[in-house]
Amino acid sequence: MFDHNSIRWRFRIITRKARAGSRCLTVGESRVTNEFPADPSSSNRPTRIDTPVVADVIDVVAEFAIPKSAVWELLLESQTYPRVFPGIGACEPLESSDGHMMMRLRVGTADLGIRTHSVRMVVGRIRDGFELQCPTLGSFASVRITGDEQHTKIVATFFAANRVHPAVAGMSNATVTEWARAGLGRVADLVRGAHTSVVVNGENSPLRRHAEVTRQIMTAGVAVTYRLDRGVRQLRRLAEWGFNLAGGYAAAAAFAPERTALVDAEGVRTFAEMHDRTHALAAAMHAAGLAAGDAIGLLARNHRGMVEIMVAAGKLGVDVALLNTGLPARRIEEVVQRDKLSALFIDAEFDHLVQYLHADIARYASDIRPGGFGPVGVDELIARGHRTFPKPTHPGKLVVLTSGTSGTPKGARRPHPKGFGTVAALLSRIPLRTDDTMLIPAPLFHTWGLAALQMSTALRATVVLPSQFDAEECLRLIAEYKVTTFIAVPIMVHRILELPVHIRERYDTSSLKVVASCGAPLAANTVLRFMDDYGDILYNVYGSTEVSWATVADPKDLRAAPTTAGRPPLGTRVAVLGTDHKPLPVGATGHIYVGNHMLFDGYVNSAPPNEADGMLDTGDLGFLDASGKLFIDGRDDEMIISGGENVFPRPVEEALAYLPQVSEVAVVGVPDQEFGQRLAAFVVKREGSGLDSDMVRSYIKHRLSRFSVPRDVTFLNALPRGETGKILKRLLIGPDATDPPVIRSVAPGSP
Repeated sequence: MFDHNSIRWRFRIITRKARAGSRCLTVGESRVTNEFPADPSSSNRPTRIDTPVVADVIDVVAEFAIPKSAVWELLLESQTYPRVFPGIGACEPLESSDGHMMMRLRVGTADLGIRTHSVRMVVGRIRDGFELQCPTLGSFASVRITGDEQHTKIVATFFAANRVHPAVAGMSNATVTEWARAGLGRVADLVRGAHTSVVVNGENSPLRRHAEVTRQIMTAGVAVTYRLDRGVRQLRRLAEWGFNLAGGYAAAAAFAPERTALVDAEGVRTFAEMHDRTHALAAAMHAAGLAAGDAIGLLARNHRGMVEIMVAAGKLGVDVALLNTGLPARRIEEVVQRDKLSALFIDAEFDHLVQYLHADIARYASDIRPGGFGPVGVDELIARGHRTFPKPTHPGKLVVLTSGTSGTPKGARRPHPKGFGTVAALLSRIPLRTDDTMLIPAPLFHTWGLAALQMSTALRATVVLPSQFDAEECLRLIAEYKVTTFIAVPIMVHRILELPVHIRERYDTSSLKVVASCGAPLAANTVLRFMDDYGDILYNVYGSTEVSWATVADPKDLRAAPTTAGRPPLGTRVAVLGTDHKPLPVGATGHIYVGNHMLFDGYVNSAPPNEADGMLDTGDLGFLDASGKLFIDGRDDEMIISGGENVFPRPVEEALAYLPQVSEVAVVGVPDQEFGQRLAAFVVKREGSGLDSDMVRSYIKHRLSRFSVPRDVTFLNALPRGETGKILKRLLIGPDATDPPVIRSVAPGSP
């Protein structure tokens, strides 16, 4: 490690006209610390002359008290550039040309335009420098590095930089120089291990956060000021039932009782009907013997009955375990026993999964059964006419199961929203508005679908709730109900794009303003294709059951860097930490920790994740770039060590997703006798494509490191997916010994 205060900068700006007969103008030279002083009149500020536009040639000289060899290795690595230099969204290796490394550079902004350039890196013979050449633009950067194991000097020359980045043309020489100087400083930080990978959005500033919360809820129309009487009734209902589903429907019913709250296959429910029916259902549950502190299980598809059960249980103080519809019978039995569930509410199609449970566990129908056969249902309970029940001290909680279809699921207790701050957090990154129409095909037993439902009540949004996802049916619903917000998981976005163009063109989707995806990474190719076809309306939400939200990438973020997970919403802190729980340098990969006011209340029967400085470990590895955007490399248990090199599957998946012959792909680590571990790729080909294993390996060989080349390439008809559409990679490399592998045959219209 090197002392932060020992880093000193020496830079000079030299501008020259690249024309015959032009004079060379030398503009100032000074020695400064690594940051500008706060006082602009300080004598320590470097002397410089700002020119209206950037010159053709700019030289920047920087010196650091760090080893030359470490700087050299970082500057030769293509991934260094988008991590430490703002404005570079991606730098992808390409097939080498004439023995020199080729890269595809993605630069620009959504407002000014995005450009991609092919750049050749030519390394000097004595390895004292290199050039980044872009012949098609007539632009290049020359970098010379000298020094030893204690000191490094870098001389960088930029020629025709304004041709590379659309923003540079209107900048001054000093601005471009400072950009280079700051980026090189971050390279030095990587060598020194500076603790810089922390980004905060108002989390440490209560006054700013409260002011921003007020602004967000007023802008979105959540708080009513123009009708004082309705506003008072809303606040009274929230005070009575809390900031949860029960309070949300009660408050919305006080403001707009006749507004449609929910649309499903059975028809329409208004906010008043939702409030009244769930009150009667809570009373019926109490009369049937359920009381505050009890817990019930809910195994259902998306529909009105599922929502009414969650709301009624919350009013009664009863916890609800949201059972994943993809769980096998024995896993459901384990959850029932572990969480001591007193009753089960079940859709008819899942009756067989609970038929062998103990007879003492009461069973109710969560859906409408034809002919009235089966257990007592929601409508029958409400029709009993009960209206009173003891109000609990604390409302019931929703328990979300975090695991997939193998292994005993962990139940995570979701906290109740903490006032308007919870709504304002997501509104600070996603422009949702009151009275929107929201389509939620994402399962409500999944954290993202549930969060969207909770948001809908605060916004008094009409929710269109299909029981299952079908790509064409979603487009039809968007067109029929003029949907403004579409809550999705990544496979849904992908499935819509996989529909034939003539089918997609049948439906008018111009009402859409927001498509918010969460639950798994969005492939860069999918991001760009979707926005090209449907406009810049895509939002990528990164979070988990344990931490709720972490970051949101808006369309501008995704245009510049399609693989980013975005930036933290209001009241959120994100940090990338090392094994010592201290922040790593910007650009370095480490464990992602998140802190906000919606961290979960713990598992039902498991140890909590690691904690550091009030933040929880997400279980993911990633890095923060120079502009504060988060990037996910993968799960910490997905990274493999092959031949001593850390290798992640996701870059390989991203690269293969760009191949036109590839429909879907998953890459996993498998044991290897020689290298310890290696990557294996599972590919779903498009119909009629001629892709083979050698083509896959060759493609990756020329784009990523040799350790990233998958030794095994297997072609499948479909990838195994859970009920939320997430790929179940463990089923690709060997299922749990007690569970048979389940490879779902996924039709083009379903997740």
